[in-house]
Amino acid sequence: MRINKQPLLPQFQRILEQTGENIKLARKRRKLTTIQVAERAGINRSTLYHIEKGNPCVSLWALFNVLRVLGLQNDLLKLAADDEFGRKLQDLRMLKK
Repeated sequence: MRINKQPLLPQFQRILEQTGENIKLARKRRKLTTIQVAERAGINRSTLYHIEKGNPCVSLWALFNVLRVLGLQNDLLKLAADDEFGRKLQDLRMLKK
């Protein structure tokens, strides 16, 4: 599978970097080393490094396993859970009927 490498806008890159920083802080709060987290997540240290740096090319599987090791796996359920814009669009369509 070939991944299309489209340029990432700076504001979106900052979101990924902040996410990586949050994961790094969570790891450090738990006093876990990169080696410990990587081994428990079944990934290599360089993949964990890329996650913590906000690299957009890491797999969702690797990200999930790191979150699982940190006890934060349910945070993935929060992604797109509050679709405010989608609800507004839906409400507008219902009002037109």
